[in-house]
Amino acid sequence: MTDITDQPPPHQSNHPSVYDLVTADLADRYKLGLERYGMPLRPFNGRDSLIDAYQEAIDLVMYLRQAIYERDSPDKPGCDFHQPIRPNK
Repeated sequence: MTDITDQPPPHQSNHPSVYDLVTADLADRYKLGLERYGMPLRPFNGRDSLIDAYQEAIDLVMYLRQAIYERDSPDKPGCDFHQPIRPNK
């Protein structure tokens, strides 16, 4: 496994705040949910939200480990994984 060490403190940048990026992503997901399911996510909807979240967390860990391996791999194939989260509209 790749050595994963503590990171240095962050430095200033002129990039957007992560909070603003996440709130935009949340708004996009809300709209997608309305389009796909005809309603927003609500409690007591007949699904087990712990199971849904756990399965999503497993997927997240898999994607994160893949990205770490690909970033640190000495024999990177010609793929570009630095793509925007949200495709251009």
